[in-house]
Amino acid sequence: MLRYLAKRLAYYLALLVVAVFLAYALSSAALDPRAYFEAKQPRPAAAAVDRQLTALGINDRTPVVERFGHWADGVLHGDLGRSIHDTSVNADFGRRVWVSLRLLVIGSLLGMVLGVAAGAWAAVRQYRLSDRALTVFSYVLLSTPVFLLALFLKNGAIAVNQSSGHQLINFTGYETPGLSGGPLAHLADWGVHLLLPTLSLALTGLATYSRYQRGTMLDVLGSDYLRTAQAKGLTRRRALVRHGLRTAVIPMSTLFAYNFLAVFTGATFTETIFSWHGMGEWFISAIHENDTNAVVAVNLFTAVTVLASGFLADTLHAALDPRVRV
Repeated sequence: MLRYLAKRLAYYLALLVVAVFLAYALSSAALDPRAYFEAKQPRPAAAAVDRQLTALGINDRTPVVERFGHWADGVLHGDLGRSIHDTSVNADFGRRVWVSLRLLVIGSLLGMVLGVAAGAWAAVRQYRLSDRALTVFSYVLLSTPVFLLALFLKNGAIAVNQSSGHQLINFTGYETPGLSGGPLAHLADWGVHLLLPTLSLALTGLATYSRYQRGTMLDVLGSDYLRTAQAKGLTRRRALVRHGLRTAVIPMSTLFAYNFLAVFTGATFTETIFSWHGMGEWFISAIHENDTNAVVAVNLFTAVTVLASGFLADTLHAALDPRVRV
């Protein structure tokens, strides 16, 4: 298994280099940081703009390969460069990742667990009322845009707060500014702020995973090995859990791995609506400001997460299916 994973890791590292270079070249071609400085009032001198762009390593008059080499050398030494505001990209990156981490991990895991459980349960109860109800519920969620679902939850929280006369549900930001109290008070405050965005992500995950899990579970319900397990004395429930569910989860491992890690850069609407200043919001604002180094930093993170997702999927697949190891 280790030999198999080592080969996959080498393959992903090569892909990472290619992906990052292409992302850097595309960002350099599409963005115009010079226009950001030239639009200032009073307009700075052309020589001053050139000096500033050169200092930031994003001067469009320098060959892109040379700029990429300078940037890549910094990355290898742990430096992602300077933003267009002449602040450390590392500092912004670290702060944004932590915000996205708090927001997305719980919602993603909750959506995955509930989706797999609901999909397996629906497959066992195929065509019954509960299966049809879950199908309708899932398709309604899947057909609802993410931003619309988040707005529904936000408006619902506003209605609850107004009817109760108290701020029962906080939905703006990830903490209450100036909150006093000990660690438990801060932890409770984080939990209240996490409620709606986590619910938004979990509901979307539940709808997605339940549809896939139901399909894969149906494929194994009539399999020979499941009937053999029951013939050897296992109850239907134990046979389904020990043999059927494990087999049905194998294709889900790839889907979960990619969705779980890629969601760090894919929750732009959720972060914006609930005022969570994470990676998705940062990416959009960096594009609007022609902030090349910030955009490339997000692209680098995206490439790492996608390829790490692939490696995680390979690891889960090899762990669940011994045939892959050889």
